[in-house]
Formats: sequence, C-alpha cells, structure tokens
Amino acid sequence: MNKVQLRDAKARLSELVEAVEAGDHVVITKHGREAVMIVPLEEGRKLFPEKEEANFFEYLMKIPYPVELDEEERPRIRDIDL
Repeated sequence: MNKVQLRDAKARLSELVEAVEAGDHVVITKHGREAVMIVPLEEGRKLFPEKEEANFFEYLMKIPYPVELDEEERPRIRDIDL
C-alpha cells in the first residue's frame, strides 16, 4: 500500500491509477492525515454495488392482481352534473 500526499497524487495521478489497476492500494493523505484510498474497481463494486435502475413496468407487475377492495374501501362514484 502506497501513501501519497495530495499534491503529489495530483502530479502522479496516471502512475497511481496504473498501480491500482495492477492490484495495489493507494492512500492519499491531506495535511498529514489519511483522507482517501484508491482501490481497484472490482473491490469498490463489492463495497458499493450499483443500484438497479427503477423499472416502472416491473414495479407494477409486482402488485398482486387482482386487487380486491372491501365494500367500505371501494371508491364511491357520485353523479355530478356539469
């Protein structure tokens, strides 16, 4: 694991990315304290899996069909003259 100061990381970003792609981890320090870690993409995806995109059709298909309402829950229809 490499530790690099932030200003050095800015100057050597391409080199650090290549090291991480090769399987290394890079810790970037800011004002002498560890701030962030760069890890390979596969490890990052394990930690933060991508959320599935919302699919409205699939959401609707999960609703039990037919939806039966009790007599009191049914909406009452009113005749309205316009």
